[in-house]
Amino acid sequence: MLKPLTNRIIAVVETPVTQTKSGILLGEAKEKPAHAVVEAVGPDVKDIKKGDKILYKEYSATNVTVDKTDYLILEDKDVLATL
Repeated sequence: MLKPLTNRIIAVVETPVTQTKSGILLGEAKEKPAHAVVEAVGPDVKDIKKGDKILYKEYSATNVTVDKTDYLILEDKDVLATL
């Protein structure tokens, strides 16, 4: 398991919804916030904890693959909101 340092967050990307429950297909915006689930937080991170769903700036994260699982590493300042 990855252990984040300082103000870093480790998260797993949620697959974006491409269709509503009623069957309407959704298009993709050029730049939109991405969703992820927090797996671990560094010791300096406040207000975000493991299990939180977050919106983050899509191109601010570093992608890492460990044991066939894709993780994101991002700074807490790049988190836009929790859901």
